[in-house]
Amino acid sequence: MSQVNTGLSAEDRKKLADGLSRVLADSYTLYLKTHNYHWNVEGPNFQALHNLFEDQYKDLAEAVDEIAERIRTLGHRAPASYTEFGKLAAVREDTGHPDWQQMVRQLAEDQETVVGTCRQVIKLAHEADDPVTDHIMADRMQVHEKNAWMLRAHLS
Repeated sequence: MSQVNTGLSAEDRKKLADGLSRVLADSYTLYLKTHNYHWNVEGPNFQALHNLFEDQYKDLAEAVDEIAERIRTLGHRAPASYTEFGKLAAVREDTGHPDWQQMVRQLAEDQETVVGTCRQVIKLAHEADDPVTDHIMADRMQVHEKNAWMLRAHLS
């Protein structure tokens, strides 16, 4: 890739890209899990959860593109395989057959895991004086916090 000159040092761009790669891996894994649950949810809250899961996975599909493009803008390669995501992600895929309550509980926890990963990247962005990455991560945190709340509300 040609030289990147955005006012951020090569070291800061690398740290930010590494952090964003973890957010990308968490987000993509959560996308896959949410889509899985959308297809496979059953029970008395089927329609509401089917629709909620769809809204959330569609948001994640757009988010992963924005995050990957930010990594590329910083001059680094975005991870793009299940193998890479598996090594980077704190969110874990689900190969079991949970009931609707387990699905909701797991997705709420995973949404909060992504918030934590975003929070780590915001710290890096502050240290590097990178308001663009900071803004992207703050927006994602807001979405994931709200999603976790909406999911937990189904368990009340």
